[in-house]
Amino acid sequence: PTFRRAMEAAQHLVTLNPEAVELVDRTMIDLGRSISIYRAPVDQLVLGEPDRLLIVEFHGHEAAPLLEGLRRLDEMMADLGLPGAVVRAPDPGFQARIAEVREAGLNIMMSMKGDAKPVSFIEDCAVALPDLADYTERLTAVFDTHGVKGTWYAHASVGCLHVRPVLNMKDGGDVRKMRAIAEECFALVREYKGSHSGEHGDGIVRSEFSEPMFGSRITRAFEAVKDAFDPNALLNPGRVVRAPKMDDRSLFRYGPDYAAEPMIPALDWSAHPNGFLGAVEMCNNNGTCRKFDVGTMCPSYRVTRDERDLTRGRANTLRLALTGQLGPDALAGQEVADAMSLCVSCKGCRRECPTGVDMARMKIEVQHARAQKHGYSLKDRLVAALPHYAPWAASMPGLANLRNRVPALAWLMQRATGLSASRALPEFARDPFLDRDGRRGPGREVLLFADTFNRYFEPENLHAAVRVLNAGGFTVRVASANGRPLCCGRTYLAAGMVDKARAEARRTLAALSASDAPVIGLEPSCLTTLRDEFLALPPRAASEALAARAFLIGEFLDAEKPAIDWRETPTTAHVHGHCHQKAFGAFPPALAVLGQVP
Repeated sequence: PTFRRAMEAAQHLVTLNPEAVELVDRTMIDLGRSISIYRAPVDQLVLGEPDRLLIVEFHGHEAAPLLEGLRRLDEMMADLGLPGAVVRAPDPGFQARIAEVREAGLNIMMSMKGDAKPVSFIEDCAVALPDLADYTERLTAVFDTHGVKGTWYAHASVGCLHVRPVLNMKDGGDVRKMRAIAEECFALVREYKGSHSGEHGDGIVRSEFSEPMFGSRITRAFEAVKDAFDPNALLNPGRVVRAPKMDDRSLFRYGPDYAAEPMIPALDWSAHPNGFLGAVEMCNNNGTCRKFDVGTMCPSYRVTRDERDLTRGRANTLRLALTGQLGPDALAGQEVADAMSLCVSCKGCRRECPTGVDMARMKIEVQHARAQKHGYSLKDRLVAALPHYAPWAASMPGLANLRNRVPALAWLMQRATGLSASRALPEFARDPFLDRDGRRGPGREVLLFADTFNRYFEPENLHAAVRVLNAGGFTVRVASANGRPLCCGRTYLAAGMVDKARAEARRTLAALSASDAPVIGLEPSCLTTLRDEFLALPPRAASEALAARAFLIGEFLDAEKPAIDWRETPTTAHVHGHCHQKAFGAFPPALAVLGQVP
């Protein structure tokens, strides 16, 4: 349906006594599909390519009346000339996913990349339902006059749509458009005898329009109440009464002098129009990272409860550093280092942040910048170079593991590197996994990406993977280059050694590009590097091709569903998902495969 027909329908839909009628516009649909955590429910909800959706919710304690409501909804939409336009959602699980998408509406809208964002200054206007179609049509014409696109969503059932024009608040011309649109919009609202603050508070953006909206007598009464209870204007001054101009740029996050400091990033941030700073500015302060109920984000904040240790706090610190507000060369400075120190690179924010802030990748950039100024510590070098010295150490495991058995060595290592003497390090295996340990099966070939950790510390995992893949009918070949094990570069990235990681990425891409066979990995942090960080380490085309055929073993088996004769295991397994597994949606497939074991 057209936007107007959808808005005309709202006044009829409410006669069915629904709990809510919510608008979702095309922008929100497209942005929702671009965010991994919302893609599946959006695809399930949307039929075809509609310009707008209306989500109609019925609520009650018994199913029969609710199903009758759905029947009447079908009937009404047919009467309105839209037969077959209703997607039924009686399943509670589907309902929960729809609710999650709708509740995240604002944050989904704010995931728009670039300087132009949906800006909140007329989003609270409400008009009577019979006027809603005319009001939205005329407001759309206002946007067209100013060459601006608007986003629309939320409460169609009460005539209070959240409307956000897409503007660049760094641009003086768009700031002037903001004022003009506000004045014209509020004039329309007054004409329809509506409210310019239909749901939320007035704030700075609407308070200066209180007198035109309410009249001078009521405004003077507002001022008298304020003066009686807060004579010194200590409590939230400048709201409701005696407000500053809504376009006073001294109050903006992006003032007239806001600009990025010159820098050459180590990673490719071209997915964001303004590069690294654009990625940082994706944080809109929505605070989803402060949650404590479900998910992963943000583990350090859950422990310290300190804003500095939050995804939002880190993003704001980086933004201030990149725009010179923390002094020169601040990206390599102590304030940024302190903010990033407890980030464990779990990538919880990559999946769960509605605007897609990837603090783990940003930390790589920070580590690189800091190392360029201060150099690398011995611990950084020791951890980063693990893939290079692991073959040597594995050839003499007794010597390599001596540190765990001689307290004096552990103490000396702690003094030299900061690695705690009270903790045992992973032990090198006596029989590491070898390239020749792949095995031919009856079916097509897969490439096993034998990561450093499993190859040299826990080779039994790789041997088990070969057996399982063979049992599924696959021929397993171990991916390598000229006899040297391949490396994802993860340890180098963790230390900020981007050039070394890039060299490993190119070597790995060259070796794996020789075949189009699926690449199967066991270690989530390594395998997902092929699908994520490799995209920020050119050549991008080869990285994208590899990312499309790189799978964790659980994902691969769940997708292929080979007929495997699983051996019965009379035990209960407690499964702890790796944070990178969760970030890339790879944990449910792993559980599904484990669920096949009798």
